[in-house]
Order: sequence, then C-alpha cells, then structure tokens
Amino acid sequence: MLSNACQYAIRAVLFLALYSNENQKIGVKIIADELEVPQPFLAKLLQKMSKKHLITSLKGPKGGFYLTKKNKQYTICDIIEEIDGNAVFNSCFLGLKQCSDSNPCPVHFTVSPFKKKILRDFKEKNIAQFANEIKENNKVTIKNVNLFS
Repeated sequence: MLSNACQYAIRAVLFLALYSNENQKIGVKIIADELEVPQPFLAKLLQKMSKKHLITSLKGPKGGFYLTKKNKQYTICDIIEEIDGNAVFNSCFLGLKQCSDSNPCPVHFTVSPFKKKILRDFKEKNIAQFANEIKENNKVTIKNVNLFS
C-alpha cells in the first residue's frame, strides 16, 4: 500500500520523535544506519519533509534533523500525503484500476474497514501520540549507537 519512500519517511519521523529535540539533532547517517535504509535516499526524503516543515533541520557542525513541538503535531497522514499523495488509501488492495463499493474486487469488503481504521488513526493521532505509544509499549529497539556523541 505505501511506497518504500513513504515507509522510510514515517520510520524516520517516528525515530526523530523518539530521539531528537531542539538540543539533540541527529544526522542522516545515524538515522539511516539505525533504520537500515539507504542513506542517499533517506537524505532526499528528509530534505523534502524539512522543506514542507514536517521536520526541522539545522546545517553546520552541530546540525542535523529534529522535531519541534510543532512538528510533532503533524500526523502520519500528513507524511503520507507529502510522499505518496492522498490516493494511497483509495487504491485497490489487489491493484485493480477499478474497485469501489459499487464495483468491488474480491477482497474489497474485507479490506475496506481495515483501510478506513488505519486512515482514521493516521489522521487523528499526531506524531507525538504515536511516539508516546511506542515508548509506553516498549515497541522500539535500536542498535547500540550513541546517538548524541
């Protein structure tokens, strides 16, 4: 459903939500290493999101990427719309060109409620809420890297 670019972008934003702030910026190399994604590709995604103010960046020796309180108010849906566009949730699960309630694919009515719930969560919960859920549920593991050295 989501492109690799969109998956990388969401993962990177959630990583920044967990480990960065105005005083703790993280370079693209560390993010790419931790998330095991291609660094040049991730750098382009981070730059694109920074230009749209979904994340914040600072150049220079103490620079890097981070999230402000304002950045954390954006939603996963905001990221998806920026990277993949808003048609991703309207596309057919099986990839058919025409699929709707009036012209359903074989799995349309099974998948449709699932897609609606995901879309609702992605629109209603902000990045800060997702980050808090991750922390509360201990659902993140990272390599043994000192992020802030």
